[in-house]
Amino acid sequence: MIEEKGKSLLEYISRYVTLNEEEEAILLSKVNYRKYLKGQYIVQQGDVCKSSSFIISGCTKTFYVDNKGQEHIVMFAIEDWWTSDIGSFITQTPADYNVQCLEPTEAIQFSYNVQEELLEKIPKLERLFRKMLERAFVSSQKRIVRNFSLTAKERYLYFKEQYPSMEQRIPQYLIASYLGITKEFLSKIKSQIALE
Repeated sequence: MIEEKGKSLLEYISRYVTLNEEEEAILLSKVNYRKYLKGQYIVQQGDVCKSSSFIISGCTKTFYVDNKGQEHIVMFAIEDWWTSDIGSFITQTPADYNVQCLEPTEAIQFSYNVQEELLEKIPKLERLFRKMLERAFVSSQKRIVRNFSLTAKERYLYFKEQYPSMEQRIPQYLIASYLGITKEFLSKIKSQIALE
């Protein structure tokens, strides 16, 4: 079962590095497979993030709740994406973010200790994780620039273009939160676009 579930992970890894059969076997022997229900949390704000999760199927949102109880969405994750509170995972300190399942979700997870062990046993994985972190950092930087420089309508059009399959899967009020606007304003933007 793990081998079957691990195929998508191995395919993902092969985009960055080539593992031999022995390395693949070591990797697959260390994975933890988890199923989550819609609404379940993978990480909760204030808890230490114990693992990094590779999504096999499903969809999650990463968000934090401010001291007024307002939810702020920082990212979504779907199949072939990783999710966690990366700061908490790396430092093993309390998480700033929640990761919650928006759909029934299946994930392959690596605990902090297992990931460290794998990096030692399979040095090629260092390159994989470096590349992943670089991409995440660049994406985060670009999102900050977009939030400062683009109108709400432009941000929505960018989201729609970059993540075409997500719009059908994610409730509009969550997309609005991700874009930093109200769901009413998002509705207005979509109406304007429909008239163009």
